[in-house]
Amino acid sequence: MPPAVACSSRSCESARNGRRHAWAPWVGWLVLAAAWFAPLGHRALVNPDEGRYATIALEMLRSGDWITPHLNGFVYFEKPPFGYWMSAVAMGLFGVGEFAARLWPAASGFASAVIVAFTARRLWGEPTGFFAAAVAAGSAWIVANAHFLSLDMGLAFFLTLALCAFLLAQRDEASPLEQRRWMLVAWTATAGATLTKGLVGLLIPGAALVLYCAWMRTVQPLRRLQYAAGPAILLAIAAPWFVVVSLRNPGFADFFFVHEHFQRYLTDEARRTGPAWYFVPLLLAGFLPWSTMLPSLARFGAARESGRAFQPRRFLLVYAAFVFAFFSASRSKLPSYILPMFPALALLAGAWLAQADPRRLRMHVAAPAVAGVALMALAPLMGRFATHDTPAEVLEAMAPGIAAGGALVLGAATFAHRAFGQGQALAGVVVLAAGTVLGTLAVLDGHDEHASIKSSREVAAVLQPRLSAATPVFSVSMYDQTLPFYLDRSVTLVAWTDEFAFGQRRDPGRWIPTVDEFALRWRALDDAAAMMKSDVWSSLSASGLPMHVVYRDARRVVVLRHAPDPSAL
Repeated sequence: MPPAVACSSRSCESARNGRRHAWAPWVGWLVLAAAWFAPLGHRALVNPDEGRYATIALEMLRSGDWITPHLNGFVYFEKPPFGYWMSAVAMGLFGVGEFAARLWPAASGFASAVIVAFTARRLWGEPTGFFAAAVAAGSAWIVANAHFLSLDMGLAFFLTLALCAFLLAQRDEASPLEQRRWMLVAWTATAGATLTKGLVGLLIPGAALVLYCAWMRTVQPLRRLQYAAGPAILLAIAAPWFVVVSLRNPGFADFFFVHEHFQRYLTDEARRTGPAWYFVPLLLAGFLPWSTMLPSLARFGAARESGRAFQPRRFLLVYAAFVFAFFSASRSKLPSYILPMFPALALLAGAWLAQADPRRLRMHVAAPAVAGVALMALAPLMGRFATHDTPAEVLEAMAPGIAAGGALVLGAATFAHRAFGQGQALAGVVVLAAGTVLGTLAVLDGHDEHASIKSSREVAAVLQPRLSAATPVFSVSMYDQTLPFYLDRSVTLVAWTDEFAFGQRRDPGRWIPTVDEFALRWRALDDAAAMMKSDVWSSLSASGLPMHVVYRDARRVVVLRHAPDPSAL
């Protein structure tokens, strides 16, 4: 056996550095995962979105009906079921609670960053993958939506997977087998997007492709779409639920496709209007700390990449611009609608940062620095924003989290400025991303103080020991979406319709249309509980309705039919 050959000090040091560099990305992803998932169960679910989607998932789990979604006992067809399925599965695996309820959006956000990193690396090389991952994981709007229960982060994940698979299939150097495999992944992801939020899952990638082909005056990308297998996969995955739910629920197709798609987009019926520039401040704030890079990204994306037939940067620019323009034109607007454009921007930013002069990046730390200072300055002033139903003490309790978030972002901007000045672009970008992740989570943690009036977790803690399985619970002239989730039972709506109109028409016996009818039923009951606004309680109390208050805050009063038995508590 030949003797071992001693390596030179330089070669040994080089080998050790190589091993450290190989492990560094994995350590980074593990640290990010720990920070990303650990806080999910800490904050209470808040009204309306978190309570709504957690309640639907819980009812699905309890009933075993995975086809027809129900909200507080009423059929609910505003969105397809995939997000509900995932939250219900998580609750079945990890128990009913905030962690399981938020696990799917959190996993979607984390997976989106992983997909962006992988795609950037395949398209433009390893350094670009690192930059793109940091930008995606460290964009404030991605972090916030990944830690808030709604359907938009799941939609963004599937659209990101479809976008990235399409880009990989269209690479000039992709083999026929790679083209086919990646396009089939894209079709599969499109089916997931459609099962998450409907036709928009098809519209966004399809419109971006058409606009790109028109700009480039080419049909080349259309030749790789796998016209036979692709649509077959889409239909096989997405169509069965739409068919079965339509057969079980007459009227579903008209409500879902006409009312929830075309009427919501084209009319003011949803009462979520906003000006044409509605999403401009949301884009600027949501893409922090990278917002000031947007003009450079637009120029960079528009420039032609030499030596490439397919232009991925131009496609990304078209994709992001279409998402922004499409939702800006809608008559129904919510802040999270433009979330699918952020992973596309992260891919563009990763490619741009990999080529940028680190010292010129110093100017871009101004925006996060200002944001950090603004948050720190806002924290002690929170009490000034008090209203009748949001008291100063609740807002003031949020101040420490807001101040901590501002300090983290400001500290990261300061370090990044120094790193950029020393020519360390990746170090500066990673620190900015880490500061944004931790700062956003700190602000969200501070917002949990608001949950005392935006959630029914405390209400349920008071009510649960006082309720039997047969005790009816009423929600009078108001509805907190989190109440059925935390009570783990449906409540009877009184003089409240809103998004329940379709379900109430189908099942009119499940609710009480007027407060007067409620008062008559209440008097006839021996055991009952109710939640109502303070003014409704005052009016009913003045009329002599027997009620015993067990909980009260600035927004609601919770009462029992009879005084609670102290020995039962």
